[in-house]
Amino acid sequence: MIDAERRLLANALLDPSNQRFVLLSDSCIPLFNFTTIYDYLITSTLSFISVYDDPGKDGRGRYNPQMSPVINATDWLKGSQWFEMHRDMALHIVSDETYYSVFKQYCRPPCYNDEHYIATMVNMLYGKLNSNRSITWVDWSREGAHPRKYGDADINHELLSQIRCGSECIYNGNTTSMCFLFARKFSPSTLKPLMRLLHFQY
Repeated sequence: MIDAERRLLANALLDPSNQRFVLLSDSCIPLFNFTTIYDYLITSTLSFISVYDDPGKDGRGRYNPQMSPVINATDWLKGSQWFEMHRDMALHIVSDETYYSVFKQYCRPPCYNDEHYIATMVNMLYGKLNSNRSITWVDWSREGAHPRKYGDADINHELLSQIRCGSECIYNGNTTSMCFLFARKFSPSTLKPLMRLLHFQY
């Protein structure tokens, strides 16, 4: 997964006009029109990568002591693989060999590098340039290894309004209710009801 993410970033970096980089899944939907999303990202002073400490077996329990001294147990963090980052950060991830080689050698199942590599490295090197939050909304209210998946019968104004404006976060030093630009997981059957309700204006 990390190899694939690095190749995607490397290809996007070939275009010098690309300044912000977003990784989404095929079950993601945009919550706003292109102009709104573009302005939100391009004027942000920070990147949007969710980073957190999971003290359980699926977090700290995946740390391999052989990663030390390059990566210590206190550096080990977890995060969502759906990220948004600025160009300098993407360049560093693509060119990194130090942390990448450690993960490649020592992060093997039940350690999953796509959940730890970027989160750990960004926190170690770019902590002050990261908002420490994701711009992709997801519903983890149900127990299990995977988030809730929405079908066409679930789509309504209340759901979309809650996702788009039902949170509170900090953006460029100010409090805002616009915290998420994308959402997942939505099945292909949701396309038509979403198009009827979102009414994107470009």
